[in-house]
Amino acid sequence: MTQRKSKADRRIELIDAARRAMIQHGAEGVHLNQIAEEAGLTSGAVLYHYPDLRDLLIEAHHAGMERFYEQRMKKINGIADPAQKLIVTIRSGLPQGPDDAGVRLLCELGGAAGRNRVYGTLLTTLYDRQVAMYQTILEVGAAQNAFTLAQDSETIGRNLVALEDAYGYRIIARHHTIGADEAVELILGYARMATGHPLKAAVPHRTTATRRPSVPRVQSA
Repeated sequence: MTQRKSKADRRIELIDAARRAMIQHGAEGVHLNQIAEEAGLTSGAVLYHYPDLRDLLIEAHHAGMERFYEQRMKKINGIADPAQKLIVTIRSGLPQGPDDAGVRLLCELGGAAGRNRVYGTLLTTLYDRQVAMYQTILEVGAAQNAFTLAQDSETIGRNLVALEDAYGYRIIARHHTIGADEAVELILGYARMATGHPLKAAVPHRTTATRRPSVPRVQSA
């Protein structure tokens, strides 16, 4: 017998379905039936859980944004070295590749923000929280004499978030010379000048096939 899903589980599934639908159809162009199709439900079932579709769309956007603040804060929480904390924060703010669904959703949201006050507020709030996150890392590093800040922490933080956004868009747009690793190094180049720290990032491990040394063939007489 199939176990019935709880209301909370169903809402999580609907949020994921709404995110997929917005990526495919746009933040403003998505319709109820498209979300229902992604969720494998009827439109009535979607409205049962979210009578106002706008509430579902806002929750879907917020869920996508959690990755770029809440999850990043958790990732750096146990790191004591401010330099490593800054490096990890920069890495985690970029898309993993051009098909990164979370960043594609933010790009859709950004395109609609100028016409939709709610979306604009959501993006502004996320930006301010990310700047504050960087400010804390920079100020702690300066207090520990690990960083010598070239500008005030807010200015540096704003520039770091702006660089994340810019290079993240380039990755999503499949720029032929800018991938995640290249973007990290480009942002770190600015961060080095801004903090006076070498900020040496570990080179991502890449698995390569091991070739056996070629053995010359001996032709028989």
